[in-house]
Amino acid sequence: MNVSLTKELSVYQLVMGVQVPPKPLSLSPATLLSLVRAQIDLLIEQQIVATLWVKLPPDKIWQSELARYKSSVGGSSLIYTCQIEEAGGDGAEGINASPSSSHHVSVHLPPDSQMRRENFLMVLSPQFCSLILAHRPLKKRQNQTSVKVNTNKNKKQPLLIITTVEGRIIQQVLDGIRKGIPPESSPILLASFVCPTVPQAALMNQLLAKQLLRQDEINRQIITLGTTRLEQKKEELHNKEQLKDEYLKNVCQELRTPLTHMKTALSILNSPNLKPPQRQRYLQMLNTQCDQQNSLITGLLELVQLERNLERTTLESVRLSDIVPGVVSTYKTVAQEKGIILDYTVPPEIPSVWCVSGGLRQIVIKMLHNSIKFTPNGGQVWVRARIQGDYVQLEFRDTGIGIAENEIPKIFERFYRVRAAATEDYGGAGLGLTIVQQLLLRSGGSISVKSKLSEGSTFTVQLATVGNTPRA
Repeated sequence: MNVSLTKELSVYQLVMGVQVPPKPLSLSPATLLSLVRAQIDLLIEQQIVATLWVKLPPDKIWQSELARYKSSVGGSSLIYTCQIEEAGGDGAEGINASPSSSHHVSVHLPPDSQMRRENFLMVLSPQFCSLILAHRPLKKRQNQTSVKVNTNKNKKQPLLIITTVEGRIIQQVLDGIRKGIPPESSPILLASFVCPTVPQAALMNQLLAKQLLRQDEINRQIITLGTTRLEQKKEELHNKEQLKDEYLKNVCQELRTPLTHMKTALSILNSPNLKPPQRQRYLQMLNTQCDQQNSLITGLLELVQLERNLERTTLESVRLSDIVPGVVSTYKTVAQEKGIILDYTVPPEIPSVWCVSGGLRQIVIKMLHNSIKFTPNGGQVWVRARIQGDYVQLEFRDTGIGIAENEIPKIFERFYRVRAAATEDYGGAGLGLTIVQQLLLRSGGSISVKSKLSEGSTFTVQLATVGNTPRA
């Protein structure tokens, strides 16, 4: 059976067109669901064989109510399911339309149908007639430059719900549907059906009782869900507090260590028996520890500032050829002092990439600083860029001390510093790679590392090319 309705047909307008129309109430989708379930409960309990006109959301939770009625009573019932035909296809609002049969008929609505913003369940039976209708009005146009509009642009309009058992209203809707069927469409069954003026009092009492039960059930579910979410939020806040406490503990520990060394050096320097070479050694220790303290404080301030502003930082289009040569040139002198060969390759065809504003320069600086620091005299450091699919890979390779396999998962942790031996300390705050990773995550990029002890390391930074959407 091929049934379709004209685009001008609107159940909401039919209802509001009766004399003294019912007043729509602004209710939630959960309340609408409880009303539908109560209707289905009544039909099943009383075994009422009815003709149903239905347009409900495609979600399983709604469709399961129709399935429940069909499996319990639907052997002799007739269900007309209204579905919007999407423009340029045969699909209906993204769901699989049930094949038409003697008991289930798909009613096609054009893409620009007035019923697109409506959902309803209409029950037609000599014993009982009812209509539940939900209508979401169009948003009012407002000044697009208004800050308030921009902030609330995703806020949904209220859902207007009408529920009635009045025969005069339901009859007008039924007559309107009959008139809204094009001449070429198949005729509607029960063409002579007339709605009873009022339902039986016993049925109404049972319906009201079921509505109260279903609404109470929905309310309990909402309260349970709200409580669960509140507990989850509470746990998240607790975890954040624990992380903050652990972070502050680590910060204090890291700041205390240089102070302890400085205090020891100062205590020894007060000794009158200290020889000049020893004095010089402890003065050098003081200088080194002051540098370490300064590095820690600078790194911490940089990380705090980054984490505070990162979410608000916009992405920018940047070319590697505008950044890499300048940074490499800056580090050439440092590399030459250690006898390190430093070179780079950035092919001219490398496209622009997405990165947080000013972030690419920071990434290149910190990666080069690390590569040179951990590469002994006479070593080599290379920077190479290449295209890999929709991404650009920027590779930092060195012939440095390398990283032990068990240390690799830890190197992006705050304050973690690689040590080649128990007596060897390369200094630094242990925050450089943490900052690089944070910048890349915000830019939709990533960083990976391959390394072997005494053979060197290769860090690969990956950034999305302009024209390709960065990963969130």
